[in-house]
Amino acid sequence: MPVAFSDLRIAAYCPRKLYYRRREPDREPPESVAERRDLATCYPDLLAADDATLRELPIDEPPPRYRRTLERARDRLDCWEDLVDPTARNVYLTGRECHGIAHKVLGDPPRPSIVSPGDPPDAGVWKPHSVQAVAAAKALAWERQRPVESAVVEYPTHGVVRTIDLTTRRKAAYREALRSAASLDGPPSRIENDAKCEPCEYASECGVRSRSLSSLLGD
Repeated sequence: MPVAFSDLRIAAYCPRKLYYRRREPDREPPESVAERRDLATCYPDLLAADDATLRELPIDEPPPRYRRTLERARDRLDCWEDLVDPTARNVYLTGRECHGIAHKVLGDPPRPSIVSPGDPPDAGVWKPHSVQAVAAAKALAWERQRPVESAVVEYPTHGVVRTIDLTTRRKAAYREALRSAASLDGPPSRIENDAKCEPCEYASECGVRSRSLSSLLGD
């Protein structure tokens, strides 16, 4: 049975979190997620907006910095026009192994774009978003019956847009997440990463206890 893109993203972050998420499948994302993703539909308007207007929007940078970052993306990317006016938005894709929503499908060559409501890393994209983007690219390739070798990940609250190639390493991470999600039939072992556990909404149910700095240092 094909696995949902969102399950693959969560499995890449923490398989144990996916276990708890599947126990409440009807959980809806907060309204703020849609508001933040909607920024990716109006880049020209954001570039033209004054500081006062930008301050009223859910952006996570000072207006001048936000505008400069978005301008650099416009000047650098070969797919800017497609990002602004994609072939389709919020497209449900079904592949041989996975299925889910691509927030945008760009033109020729075809490639999907995944829009994240969160913060970008300093360079590249986070591993869960890489896995989700690879999944979307594979599903798009399956539907179009042609290779899809790249994808886009957008972080519109920061004006950051990054393209990724489907490298061997990214495909391996996708395969690992696919195996984790497809074989999940009980709570996996806890991960040892306090940075991931502290913001997780399932931390108390999971039973993970964050360790203090003094305990980590052996005091």
